[in-house]
Formats: sequence, C-alpha cells, structure tokens
Amino acid sequence: MPDARRRADPDETTARVRASFDRQGLMRTLGATLRDVSPGAVEIALVPGPAVSQQHGFVHAGAVSAIADSAAGYAALTLMPPGAGVLTAEFKINLLAPAAGERILARGRVVKAGRTLTLAQAEVVSESGGREKLVALLTATLMAVQGRDGIGD
Repeated sequence: MPDARRRADPDETTARVRASFDRQGLMRTLGATLRDVSPGAVEIALVPGPAVSQQHGFVHAGAVSAIADSAAGYAALTLMPPGAGVLTAEFKINLLAPAAGERILARGRVVKAGRTLTLAQAEVVSESGGREKLVALLTATLMAVQGRDGIGD
C-alpha cells in the first residue's frame, strides 16, 4: 500500500487543483477565477456584479462563503497525497464588513494538515483603488477522501 502521506510535486499539485477548480460549476456560475496555487495556499478572485449581489448591491454572503470555502479546501488539497479528494466537513464564517469593491479575493491557507483532517482558514478581502479591506474570515475543517467513485480523479 502506498504511503498516504506522500506528496505530489508542486507542478502536478497545481495542475490537479486547477483541473478540479475548472470542474466546479458553482465557481463558473459565480465568475470566480483561481489566481494562485502554492503548497498550503490558494487565492480565488471574484468580480462583483449583479449576478452575485444581494438586495443592497453588496456581494451576497453566499458568494463570499463559496469562494472562501473553495479557497480553504483547495489550500488543503495542495498538501494531500496524489489521488486524494477534499470535502468540507464544517466551516464557520465571520462576515466583518459588506463585500464591495473592484474585486473580492479569498486567500486560503492551511493552519494544520493531518492525514485525514486539515484545518484551514480563508481571509476574504475587498480590493478597491489599490487598497484592501478585510470583509470575512472563514475557518474550516477539510477531510481527505480516497477510494470513492468520482473523488480524487
């Protein structure tokens, strides 16, 4: 049996994360893009617009939560062994300010990677005029999943 802790090389991991992201219908629907992938860290961008807004014109909390969850999840996946998939077991999000600006960025990072469970966080910032403002903070527990149909391919 292969060592479950074996890590893929960074180029393979980046390609795996990008391919998985491209299969996410929700990210495509939101217009979110995967900007950066590195070991233990991922950045996702979202351009505000009517399709992701709530009634006051701010980016909807559901869209903010979705990109934060994906950023944390993909950050966790970068440290999981080849062939593993990632599923969110739970998350908590604090919405700190209305999400509005030229661009919304979710920056996921791993806090502690384990064999099965990984703790990650995502900071969500709004970008406007070259300045950033923290709008949300997500903490998530992610689970490595292997040997299930449709997961990890």
